[in-house]
Amino acid sequence: MKRMHSLLPATLVALIGLGGCATRPVNPPITKVDPDAGYTFQTREKHFRSPDNLVILAFSGGGTRAAAFSYGVLEYLRRTEVVAPNGAKVRLLDAVDVITGVSGGSFTALAYGLYGDKLFADYEQRFLKRNVQGELFSRSMNPGNWGKLASTGWGRSELAADYYDEILFNGATFGDLDRGSGPFIMASATDISTGGRVVFQQNIFNLLCSDLNAVRLSRAAAASSAVPVVLSTVTLNNYGGTCNYAAPAWVKMFTQSAEPPRPAARAIRELKEGETYADSVHRPYVHLVDGGVSDNVGMRGVLDALQFLEALHTAGLPTRLDHVKRIIVFVVNSLSSPPINWDVSEQGPGVIDVLLKSTGVPIDHYSFEAIEQLKDIAARWQMGRHVRDLAACSTSKDSAVCAAIRPPQAEIYSIDVSFAVVPDKAERDFLNLQPTSFVLPAEAVDRLRAAAGAAIAASPDFQRLLKDVGATVVADPRAAAAAAAQ
Repeated sequence: MKRMHSLLPATLVALIGLGGCATRPVNPPITKVDPDAGYTFQTREKHFRSPDNLVILAFSGGGTRAAAFSYGVLEYLRRTEVVAPNGAKVRLLDAVDVITGVSGGSFTALAYGLYGDKLFADYEQRFLKRNVQGELFSRSMNPGNWGKLASTGWGRSELAADYYDEILFNGATFGDLDRGSGPFIMASATDISTGGRVVFQQNIFNLLCSDLNAVRLSRAAAASSAVPVVLSTVTLNNYGGTCNYAAPAWVKMFTQSAEPPRPAARAIRELKEGETYADSVHRPYVHLVDGGVSDNVGMRGVLDALQFLEALHTAGLPTRLDHVKRIIVFVVNSLSSPPINWDVSEQGPGVIDVLLKSTGVPIDHYSFEAIEQLKDIAARWQMGRHVRDLAACSTSKDSAVCAAIRPPQAEIYSIDVSFAVVPDKAERDFLNLQPTSFVLPAEAVDRLRAAAGAAIAASPDFQRLLKDVGATVVADPRAAAAAAAQ
């Protein structure tokens, strides 16, 4: 027995030593930027379904709660067909062009981008109804992983990324998305040094002089969901300044002008933050954490794009979206608001409760503001078009007025998919009790999925969209049969 005890420390040291050689994956450099290559909005446009419509799904953060709720949106769009005035039937899911994903929502976005319809066969078992959180904790407590966890650059998020590959992504990279024909997936994380968003798309990686196609989807998901303190940062190598990168002309108009066009001033800050990557001598690494820190509803990129579009249009400059008649945004917000009763007691909340609330409240408020900002942009464009229509633009007297009023022609539909709009109050109360974690009971997963469809159907903007395009909803016979069986 004494000899066995003496062997334990040596065994432990050996186990740690075996893992000590682990190194994090390194994103490879590129020697020259090709603006027409890689995984970008521009290169994905050829796969967009309609020249008239741009359909965007914005998936928020919130752990498995967000992953399940956003998956419910995909399910609803998949089983819902619309009949166009010409009689053609189209699945709503096939009309989706762009999906943004943050934290928990990034798993659903990336997995759908990779697998398409095949996702619906096993996503529940592979991810949603799995105890991801428990398995990650178990692996971090395994002595066999301690050496790797202690090595430079290989932390808990790299452990998580390897696990996500095992259960969901199978080693797939952005190169696999680039070769596919699905919607453009924009998973985002946060640069902990600047607080800015880092979207996993080649335009951002061009600033880093790096090849996104070689990056595993699992690392993007790990970075997007790397909750500070709980999980380690995901580190990227920065080679900025070594690949002859030159900003596009429209970017220079915003970043190098003394008076950049309005109303894009807030979006310009993000462009300027990106320019700091050119100094790889002083910033050889970029450390990423949870995307929810900078944008918890996945709306920042959408808002920035709309602001740039409006500014360029107002300046009379052509844009890639001038032909679009409708911009349809499903804002899939899985923010939960569990009831609290702190104010009925003289005893204040505990340290953990205060910490969670103090970090969550600013994010929740920003989420609300982002959604309202989208509605403000839609109202401003609509008013601009109305004013222009009222002006007598055919006369020379009013030509200057008409020239100054250049709202984009696109109509914006902001479809609120959140717990707050679920019609059933009891169901809303249940959803708001679901925690932000990577494990939920199977019943909660199923109810989140069903609630997403109920929220879409209840949306006034969704009903307005169907009316404006002259389409009618065709219920999926399989969905009707399932509902009858329940």
